[in-house]
Amino acid sequence: MKEEETIVLETFLEHVNKGRPVRADSPMQQYMTKMAFEAMKITFELNSSFHTPEEVRKLFFQLTGQPEEETFRMFPPFTTDCGKNIRVGKNVFINSGCRFQDQGGITLGDETLVGHNVVFATLNHGFAPEDRGTTYPKPIRTGKKVWIGANATILPGVTIGDHAIVAAGAVVTKDVPANVIVGGVPAKVIGIVGGGDKNDAEKGNQSELFRRRTSAFSRKTSGDP
Repeated sequence: MKEEETIVLETFLEHVNKGRPVRADSPMQQYMTKMAFEAMKITFELNSSFHTPEEVRKLFFQLTGQPEEETFRMFPPFTTDCGKNIRVGKNVFINSGCRFQDQGGITLGDETLVGHNVVFATLNHGFAPEDRGTTYPKPIRTGKKVWIGANATILPGVTIGDHAIVAAGAVVTKDVPANVIVGGVPAKVIGIVGGGDKNDAEKGNQSELFRRRTSAFSRKTSGDP
């Protein structure tokens, strides 16, 4: 039996969920490509004609291979090149045009709202030219009641805390604390959830709360130790 034929879904998920690289032209990469084409079959059916909400839900969970969650809602079109490493909580909503690159793992917490055309990218390529064909998986996770605005991009390894808001068009490169609003490229804290914004905080309104929630995030995005 050829080596690539011994790889099964459980082997693949164990490999990527431990953050192990997928080398170019390796049996693991060949299996990853096979999974991508299997996902295309389902997403083509999902996106090529009208489906009732119940049919959309069934196709989505056929894609993920997870037990069907009756509170899940999604507006197609939706694309992914894997599907089998997506996990969603209760009352999750995904708007139209979203792209999930989930080989590294995407977990959406309860009541997460995902706006139009949001990209979740869980793979990086090697930086060195000789390593460019290798992919490095890192998971993306959202907490509860997170809202991600339209056209945002969430990059590998990012965790978004409970109740946080990602502004439209943001590129999120670092973890987002709970209860803050981030925006921009790269995303930085621009406000707090529940009242007030960065300017209010600087004037003394809720300033201590704002500083506690944002100091670690600001250090990460600025590169300070």
